[in-house]
Amino acid sequence: MRINLYKSRMKLSHKNLPTILVTVLALGAVFFAGIKLGESKIPQVERVATLDNKELNKPENVDFSAFWKAWNVVNEKFVPVATSSNNISDQDKVWGAIAGLADSLNDPHTVFFRPIQNQIFEADVRGNFEGVGMEIGIRDGVLTVIAPLKGTPAERAGIKSGDKILKIDNQSTQNLTTEEAVTRIRGKQGTEVIFSILHDGEKEPLDIKVNRGVIDIPTLESRLLPNGVYEINLFSFSSVSPDLFRQALREFVEARTDKLIIDLRGNPGGFLEAALDMASWFLPPGKVIVTEDFGGKRGDLVHRSRGYDIFTDELKLVILVDGGSASASEILAGALQDYGKAKLVGEKTFGKGSVQELVEITPDTSLKITIARWLTPNKISISESGIVPDFVVSPTEDDIEKGVDTARNKAIDILLSWPGGN
Repeated sequence: MRINLYKSRMKLSHKNLPTILVTVLALGAVFFAGIKLGESKIPQVERVATLDNKELNKPENVDFSAFWKAWNVVNEKFVPVATSSNNISDQDKVWGAIAGLADSLNDPHTVFFRPIQNQIFEADVRGNFEGVGMEIGIRDGVLTVIAPLKGTPAERAGIKSGDKILKIDNQSTQNLTTEEAVTRIRGKQGTEVIFSILHDGEKEPLDIKVNRGVIDIPTLESRLLPNGVYEINLFSFSSVSPDLFRQALREFVEARTDKLIIDLRGNPGGFLEAALDMASWFLPPGKVIVTEDFGGKRGDLVHRSRGYDIFTDELKLVILVDGGSASASEILAGALQDYGKAKLVGEKTFGKGSVQELVEITPDTSLKITIARWLTPNKISISESGIVPDFVVSPTEDDIEKGVDTARNKAIDILLSWPGGN
């Protein structure tokens, strides 16, 4: 019996995606250690702004006398103990004050880039970096691994999603920003970095040595399983991901099956445009995919489906997620879950749903500041809640040791027993 899975003759094409980037992975909040997400190797910064030619608003009813008193006390009384403190200029103190202002917001994604950090950031934009191949972020105040990339030095060394990084080369990571951590982790190919890692569920940390390398980020793999389930493993939302995803969907159609798994586990996100394009294959035109909520400081920015919408309700779709699924992964999974287009299986996602803007403060410094948060179509704040799967499946240590993929097995069971049969 032929299944009426597709609404019309399939035309898997789309317009060229604009090259605008967004912080679905807040730059610096979720970094690759040594490499940013996306094959374009451009950080996911949504906007680059400048305050040039704008009148600066000075706060009223704010007493700065305490600041200037502290400034004078430092200048009159401070005696450097470390030789590294001998050459601190007044300008360095200004940068420190601005960094303290950013830190006072208690937002790990809002960071001031001093001149040296700004140079490193600009080098990242050019793609001139090497590292170990993992995404890191701040979770509950602790530097945490979101996910090691497939086939990278970090993964080969045994680093896992959820690992807490306590030290880098024997230096504590306490109160370290992700940008500062990236600076420590990055280095030339072939050199070694040592992490003090605390695995989930363990009481004692262990040292893991990783040899740095040039990171080749995988994008997508797909295959038809013997049981008739078609599987797409999406590793990142890069600039080429939409075309590869379209090609994988074409192969899914040609396989003449109605059972599809999209595996987003360990996928830290990337380009918003890629997530919007992928979601559009499953949603009618105009449907809300994600909303940028600016906290009342300006109107919401709503991102809607382009309406490729090629599948009927006969499609059986399961999406796999875990704690390494972040930002763009959460946008795609959250939208298709909210509309009932997919069942989610696995573990709660990371919860990275904020938007950052890079603002030039001076020609050689900048401030990366959170300006909005992502909301799913049902107005769920991704940052606050993450995405909770319909079927929560967590692997046991025994499963991991035996190589048993419990979440994937659950997804296959759901598809094979889906109402309507084979």
